[in-house]
Amino acid sequence: MSGAHPGHGAPDVGGWAGLARSAAAALESPGGGIEECLVRELLVFGLDDSTYAIPVERVREIVRMRAPTRVPRAPDRLLGVIALRGEVVEVIDLRRSLGFAGASPGPKSRIIVLHGDVDRVTGLLVDSVEAVLRISEESFWPAVSGDSGSVVEMCRSEDRFVSVLDVDRLLGVADD
Repeated sequence: MSGAHPGHGAPDVGGWAGLARSAAAALESPGGGIEECLVRELLVFGLDDSTYAIPVERVREIVRMRAPTRVPRAPDRLLGVIALRGEVVEVIDLRRSLGFAGASPGPKSRIIVLHGDVDRVTGLLVDSVEAVLRISEESFWPAVSGDSGSVVEMCRSEDRFVSVLDVDRLLGVADD
């Protein structure tokens, strides 16, 4: 198991883009990403003193927190919408979607913008973005129940456990 850990400060958008590009280049180079066992890449982030992850291929970009425009009669977990290069992005408070108490965004808070439907772009508000983790397929096991059924797997990274979210299930929970 190994993880790519950026510098100690809050990551900037360019830093994460560079990290994503280098990971993609390693996979495309002859022999660079081919290993004897199947490896998955996850974007690891912090939320309510816990560590979660989603598959890297679902992540479009990571942006700094900005004040969303509230949407009338929207569920509490939908913080509102932001404009991002001419697109309207729904911002979902991942804390509330997973049943935690809401909290004010801090300096490390980020919005993880997901690849999604053509008509809808969704961002997940998280407390911090930590790293891209490369982990072998056999290091995963099914999750115990909880977190509204959105946590589907667990894995271990160094001295901590990481809960892997099913993005489609999570967004289905957020849409009710």
